Amino acid sequence: MTIIWGTLGSMEVRFSPEVQTKLEQMARESGRPSDELVEDAVVGYFDELAHAKDMLDRRFDELESGRVKPIDGEEAYRLLMEKTEAERQRRA
Repeated sequence: MTIIWGTLGSMEVRFSPEVQTKLEQMARESGRPSDELVEDAVVGYFDELAHAKDMLDRRFDELESGRVKPIDGEEAYRLLMEKTEAERQRRA
């Protein structure tokens, strides 16, 4: 599949047969060209990466400044299990 990327020119993308089949099916079902679907997927992926990076940067800044305190993984798991059990008890 060749995708045209504005002023950058074009790019050839190779997919496994399974992914290619899914892409073609989605294009048929949506009535949209497959290159548009791929471009939308890539843009969405980059948006998610940027969001995750921003969130991690904020969390790091909060840890570094001391606004939040880190907790041990086992402690986090214990607290999660306590909350889960409390929710189960509440629903029962």
